[in-house]
Amino acid sequence: DDIISGLFEQGFMGVEIPEEYDGAGASFTSALLVIEELARVDPAVSVMVDIHNTIVNNTFSMWASPELKQQWLPRLATDTLGAFALSEASSGSDAFALKTTAVQDAGGGDYVLTGEKMWISNSLEAGVFLVMANADPSKGYKGITCFVVPRDAPGLSVGAPEAKLGIKASSTCPLLLDGVRVPKENILGEVGKGYKYAIEILNEGRVGIGAQMVGLAQGALDRC
Repeated sequence: DDIISGLFEQGFMGVEIPEEYDGAGASFTSALLVIEELARVDPAVSVMVDIHNTIVNNTFSMWASPELKQQWLPRLATDTLGAFALSEASSGSDAFALKTTAVQDAGGGDYVLTGEKMWISNSLEAGVFLVMANADPSKGYKGITCFVVPRDAPGLSVGAPEAKLGIKASSTCPLLLDGVRVPKENILGEVGKGYKYAIEILNEGRVGIGAQMVGLAQGALDRC
């Protein structure tokens, strides 16, 4: 917990978040340099910072409503870790075959999310989740929608961390959604556009993983 607090205090968790939301207002390249340098010492810390900056923060910055930006970006910059919940047991490589559903109440009210996500990085410590769920399974992947779900939402629970070969300090856990009620105002972007957002933002995240590997390699070379 104190490492995560220190990362926030040093400004490493809001590198690209605009200054108006308490971020550093710096560039994507700046975020990659932070990720690379941290990985020279600990790739697990680095990947946590990578996912938070390049995926979670940037999904909010690119597609969230002004209200969601105002609610969450200052927290993501200063004290709240984020997680991105896409993968499922039956939809790893084919991420868009997901089975988690989002059923809207009659009359256009709240959505109720039901399903289980797997291998979710940052999940043990995260205070907010970006959950991909299908709001209209009849449309296939074009029903996938992104929902902002706070950690304390009733019905949301985080399972035990996976036993991994390495990068063990980075939490990787299942996420259970048992009738989680989400206001329609917590839809990030447009209904049915979740797959599009995921494709675009994961490309940024992969560049971050590249920066992490460069830093890891440099750290290993330094040790040698």
